[in-house]
Amino acid sequence: MRSYVEVVTTPTADTSGTILMLHFDNKRYLIGQLAEGTQRACIERGIKLVKVSDIFLTGKTEWANNGGLIGMILTLADSKKAAAASAKENNVEGRTKRIRGERSESTSTRPPSGQASTAGVTDVQNVEEPQPLTIHGGPNLTHTLATSRRFVFRKGTPISAHEFEATSSTAQKQASRQQSRPVTDAAESEGGTTSDLRWPPSWTDENIRVWALTVEPLDDLSDTSNGSPRRSKKRSFDDIEESSDTSPAEDSGPEISFETQKERDFQLRKAVVADMFNSKWYLDSLQEMRLSEVVLPASIFIRNEHSRLIEKYMGPVPQPGTPLTDYAEEMLNTTVLVRKPWPGSLIKSLPRTTPSKTALSYIIKNHHQRGRFQPKKAQELNVENVLQFRELTNGKSVISAAGSIVTPDMVLGPGKEGGGCAVIDLPSSAYVESLLNREEWKTESIMNGVGAIFWILGDGMAGDPRIDKFMREMSHLQHVVSSRDQCPNYLAFDSSASMAISLHNVAPHLFPVPLHDNDTIPQWSPQQSKTELDCALPFERAHRGQVLDLEPKVTLKDKAGVAHLNTAKVVERIPRDVLNNATQVRKDLSSMSSQSPLAQDNDDIPSKDAEIITLGTGSSAPSKYRSVSATLLRVPGYGSYLFDCGENTLGQLRRMFTPKDLGEILRDLKLIWISHLHADHHLGTASVIKAWFHEVWGQKESKVELRKVDAIKHEPRLFIASDLDMLRWLKEYASVEAYGYKKIVPLAVTGATRYSPTRFTWGKDPMGFDTNDEALNAAFAKATGLSDLQAVGVQHCRGANACALTFPNKFKISYSGDCRPSKSFAKIGQGSTVLVHEATFDDKMHADALAKKHSTTSEALGVGVAMKARRVILTHFSQRYQKIPVLDALEGKETSLEDDEELDLDGTAAEDVPVDDPDGVPQPTADDEGTGRSKGKDTVRIDKELLKDMKIAVAFDYMRVKVGEISQLERFTPALQKLFEEQESGKS
Repeated sequence: MRSYVEVVTTPTADTSGTILMLHFDNKRYLIGQLAEGTQRACIERGIKLVKVSDIFLTGKTEWANNGGLIGMILTLADSKKAAAASAKENNVEGRTKRIRGERSESTSTRPPSGQASTAGVTDVQNVEEPQPLTIHGGPNLTHTLATSRRFVFRKGTPISAHEFEATSSTAQKQASRQQSRPVTDAAESEGGTTSDLRWPPSWTDENIRVWALTVEPLDDLSDTSNGSPRRSKKRSFDDIEESSDTSPAEDSGPEISFETQKERDFQLRKAVVADMFNSKWYLDSLQEMRLSEVVLPASIFIRNEHSRLIEKYMGPVPQPGTPLTDYAEEMLNTTVLVRKPWPGSLIKSLPRTTPSKTALSYIIKNHHQRGRFQPKKAQELNVENVLQFRELTNGKSVISAAGSIVTPDMVLGPGKEGGGCAVIDLPSSAYVESLLNREEWKTESIMNGVGAIFWILGDGMAGDPRIDKFMREMSHLQHVVSSRDQCPNYLAFDSSASMAISLHNVAPHLFPVPLHDNDTIPQWSPQQSKTELDCALPFERAHRGQVLDLEPKVTLKDKAGVAHLNTAKVVERIPRDVLNNATQVRKDLSSMSSQSPLAQDNDDIPSKDAEIITLGTGSSAPSKYRSVSATLLRVPGYGSYLFDCGENTLGQLRRMFTPKDLGEILRDLKLIWISHLHADHHLGTASVIKAWFHEVWGQKESKVELRKVDAIKHEPRLFIASDLDMLRWLKEYASVEAYGYKKIVPLAVTGATRYSPTRFTWGKDPMGFDTNDEALNAAFAKATGLSDLQAVGVQHCRGANACALTFPNKFKISYSGDCRPSKSFAKIGQGSTVLVHEATFDDKMHADALAKKHSTTSEALGVGVAMKARRVILTHFSQRYQKIPVLDALEGKETSLEDDEELDLDGTAAEDVPVDDPDGVPQPTADDEGTGRSKGKDTVRIDKELLKDMKIAVAFDYMRVKVGEISQLERFTPALQKLFEEQESGKS
């Protein structure tokens, strides 16, 4: 059976890590760094993921290496579940056809009366459930996955984490002997040699054997690769406050040993991960209890005394902070129904952990291939039964006619060791000695059959003399290096880059070409060319698409891999009439006088030079053409602000800005607003915080510990504003990696209601512009660069908020996040200079928008009309959405804004419901489908006269538009529509 390793990604701005895929007919294995952008790279290359059964993470357990893991798991879980459902459906269809065929046959073939036919039933019962997925990695892997329990939830997709503990070669050998009896049996049954039993693999399945190489740095002081200083023994005020949150593992009780507590903590994390993906929880599973026993907030129901139907409970409930004795006993004893808590809500906090410096590498080999069966030898040993021949061929011993035991090695020809390779990940020079001195490299039973080594190296390590010496001593192996030292910063997302280049040729000042370089290495040193480094290198450079055959012989082929995007050909394919149209528009704009209506329309707009950069404009998951949600706002004189921070936001920034300019943006970054907990809106947050921390604080934090108000006044701080559960995730993950959490200001947002204004808290302390502490209010305004920040809860999921930011010069921008059209959002955004609103679905897909709690194009514009916004940018488009919405078709359309007092009517805003339960999405009613309106809501009419002052722009990835230029985008609409029409016709 052919097996081969394919290079999927090498380090670029798009894909910061290196990932390999090992192919077998029945399975796939991902090996390497599952960094942000990996999932999108697979989509771009058309790499199918449904057969992936195992992921082997290399290097240290930190976000740079596994930031794309959660998104990848969600995609794999959904694809495996869909594949299983499809197989089951096909099986049912086949069974139905067979039954129909039987009915058309003679009645003599029917079963006796009263006896049901079983034709096809076995097939349906034997349809496989979604195949389990196992993630292998180093210490803290399970903890990392468990931290995401508040926003990751799937049913019926078993996923587990397998951690390799840090051990020396000798200790690992002894541990493997003790724990891996099933492994040695498997090796023996596959024709393994006795040497396999002396040094068994760390893990094995029917295809491969894996030896995990755990490595520690020799000198912790020299290892600053994670960019974070060692923690001071002196505790900060933040540490003291955080220690008040007691994890389950720290509750008082009988004293137990460290090892016992460690195992208990690990089992708790393991159970959490299991419940995240294979829970049997259901949305409509209700239980009875007294009202006084309900843990709030929660969705509460009651059974109607007359109809016996279940209805939403609309009566009074105990309020937080008020003693139960203040309420009537009759109210407290009311029998109500509440949902059984979903598993993620039961674990308030995880046991604490500490960052691990362990780095993982692997040796991976196919199983030993048995030799050809020799029947003459079997007959000479008195084995003549054909069935016994088969047993011997399958590796099992038999009893001969003479009564003696005949083993497979007595009748089989010479076997062949399975082909294999090693994958080495060295984060820094501190790991080199520990890795290269391991016994495995000198152990014949392990290295026999290994024909190549993939090297994943940190910056500056490709020229390490120790690595060079090792490669030359092992010159019988093929060496392939993947690092920023040896791989150029090419465009990894060809489709989105092609779109950006096409848009650039329409409007160069609005759509820049993504920064890239197909030649220069190292990536940060333009002085050195590739050819200068090619002299007598003991290795090949890694290229995406490169293939290493493991069978029948280990051979590196396709050394050049997949060709880089030919940008010249992209330009050649742009239709001439599109370019002519765009050229004419640019001429008209350049010759326009200051007295023109278009120029005068911008006269009274504040911050005309404020720039909006749409980094990601897609919905749900990364696609070939659009990344997930992220929008950057730069307001000269005030700061930079990031609205949502989906996976690979930092990579998108690196494509748009030079290192120098990006450093300026990060130093100027004041606030990251995370609208809600869906993964496509925040999985890039940790990377951006870490990049900000490196840029602002370097390798050292301030040694002076300040109280909160003084920290805001005197230190550079980054504000992260979001729902409390988002902030809890950032805090829990900070125990895995020191990524700068100690220097952020985590602002928990409570949206305004008709009874109370927007509230912000940092821990237990109120924050904002109108607290009782005037000094704090002034410090908050200065640190954020804002004069006001309003938020309101919106219809989408638990914890979803929209916001409106106001600056001292009256510039105002409102951001919807994901939501249904909101009356309260229109209220806090009144008079906005710019509205950035999601327009996930076309108006023809209104039922989808209702079901999934998103907005259509007309609904987004309706919010803009109600808000009296001067400019509107539409974003967050479904992949089924046409590239450019036809706005003229919306003339005269009526749409409605929903009342936020109905926010929790279906329970999706309560803590007893997971944020992301695909099976728990309420469906639209028949009254709602096909109409643009909801009953009892405020109606807005999209009138041509009203739209005259409201200029509309459709967002694309990599778009950079100043507020004063938004009105120009409308002029390019005909050219853009023609461009995408031509592209669609070309695909078809």
